[in-house]
Amino acid sequence: MKQVTLSNQVLYLLSISAGLVVANLYYNQPLLHQIAVSYKVSDAEVSNVALFTQLGYALGLLFIIPLGDKVSNKKILQWDFLVMVISLIAAGLANSLFILIISSFFVGFTSAIPQLFVPMAAQLSDDKNRGRAIGIVMSGLLIGILGSRVISGFVGEQFGWRVMFYAAAVMMVLLFVILKFKLPSIKPVFEGSYVSLMKSLYHYFSTDSSLRLATLRGGLAFAGLSAFWTTLVFLMEDSFGYGSTIAGAFGILGIVGALGATVVGKMGEKISNHSIIVFGTLLLIVSWIIIVFSGHSIIGLMAGVLLVDLGMQSLHITNQKIIFSNTPEARNRVNTIYMVGFFIGGAFGTVAGALAWGNYKWIGVGTLGIVLSVSILIVHLVFRKR
Repeated sequence: MKQVTLSNQVLYLLSISAGLVVANLYYNQPLLHQIAVSYKVSDAEVSNVALFTQLGYALGLLFIIPLGDKVSNKKILQWDFLVMVISLIAAGLANSLFILIISSFFVGFTSAIPQLFVPMAAQLSDDKNRGRAIGIVMSGLLIGILGSRVISGFVGEQFGWRVMFYAAAVMMVLLFVILKFKLPSIKPVFEGSYVSLMKSLYHYFSTDSSLRLATLRGGLAFAGLSAFWTTLVFLMEDSFGYGSTIAGAFGILGIVGALGATVVGKMGEKISNHSIIVFGTLLLIVSWIIIVFSGHSIIGLMAGVLLVDLGMQSLHITNQKIIFSNTPEARNRVNTIYMVGFFIGGAFGTVAGALAWGNYKWIGVGTLGIVLSVSILIVHLVFRKR
């Protein structure tokens, strides 16, 4: 049977779809202050909306994405999008913070689907173009992450935070129709049971040291990024008196950095993975040093956002290239392991960022980012040879 090849049309469809779906995870972040006012709760309490969204995403990665090695991708999409749309509507209708938190958990759980697209791009590409393909899909995904904040910040301030969830539900219905007709079907390669499929996750995690190290690097980096974006809206209100539109607009700067994903993917064919990882980590450290001293400087924050996103994805793209190349027969499963660790790091960063803000304001958040970034460099240099 002839293998399906990756055309540019399909590649960019995967990229756009990844961005649109993953955006569901981040619409709530610039809206947290509005939601807190709406329910008359504290900023710390409302941060649970972002926390449970990310926890749901991590569990979705764990239980849904491995199925990409066993079940048809289109069958997975059919059921996943149904639950996703219902969850988004429920979030918009939520009459209490508790209901919103539960709905947000299922929004996160079902929005793990883009992580089927990244291994798909890697699988359909040849060795020479794999880095480019991963970079393009990741560019779409990262633009979705950052652009979602711009959109939700504007929509929330102009129309109210509930409208954003309704609009997202409509977008997901339209996207599903397009994917149903345009996305190629991928024949799964795993023929065992779902239980054996899940057990194999432990096998890959326990036997592949490069996968474990990549997961730790990614989790620490995303913890810092999540701490930044979760608390930025509080800083905008506290130090500058700006609303969610301005906080969300910082995502535009992040998009500039996200476009570097394609460049990073191409660089990986000429520069060693180790060099890119060290470069990306040093960039993170420098960006957090700038950020920690920019609690009252918009220009400093702008520079920090550009650098932190570029450093983040230098690590992320290289991590994924390493794990996909090492285990071609189980790309969905190793991506599951990597991304679960990645978003557990994000959930930790959300909690730690809220605590740092509550106790030490922006100095605490910036210091947390520095500590996490230095930790990445230490663990990489210590454990990479092992």
